[in-house]
Amino acid sequence: MSPRRERDPIDPSSGRPPVPDGKTVVRDEDWYGRDLSGERRTGHTFYDTDWTEVENDGGIFDECTFSGVKFNASRHTNAAFTNCTFKRCSFFDTRFEQCKAVGSVFQQCTFNILQVRGGDWSFVALPGADLRSAFFEGVRMREADLTGVRLEGATVTGVDLSGSLLHGAKLSGADLRASDLSALDPLTVELAGAKIDLEQAAVVAAALGFDVT
Repeated sequence: MSPRRERDPIDPSSGRPPVPDGKTVVRDEDWYGRDLSGERRTGHTFYDTDWTEVENDGGIFDECTFSGVKFNASRHTNAAFTNCTFKRCSFFDTRFEQCKAVGSVFQQCTFNILQVRGGDWSFVALPGADLRSAFFEGVRMREADLTGVRLEGATVTGVDLSGSLLHGAKLSGADLRASDLSALDPLTVELAGAKIDLEQAAVVAAALGFDVT
């Protein structure tokens, strides 16, 4: 079951969410090359902040919003971005290793040469994301929303996609070997030229109604 995201409190007089506390808002700051290892932030909002070449080992960001943030060439290890929202962010040559992004939402972001190795990205929402040059290896992505995602030619190996939404996903030429494809409906995705192993082939054949013996 997907983690429950709390609604923003509503001001009864205006019917609108309140203005964020200035102490939790970072706007137009240059954090180029900053070391964020061990950083702890909850409920913070980052607007148009430059995180290029940031080093982040073990930093924790929970229920934060990142809008127009540049994560280019940043490195994140054993870090957590849980229940966060990313809007129009850039992830050029960004690397996540053994990180946690459970329940996070990505909207209108770019992901050129994104690398994700290990970690837990369950319940993440990446609908329609262009991940054609992305590399995912050994990542847990249970019940992720990958509706209409573009993964042509991408590497998605050893990834737990059980319960994920893959309707309309473009997987042509992708390397999917050793990933859990139990939630895949081959009639609703593009699979031409995708690389799968024999065990996965049996799963796909069974989904098509074949009696695999």
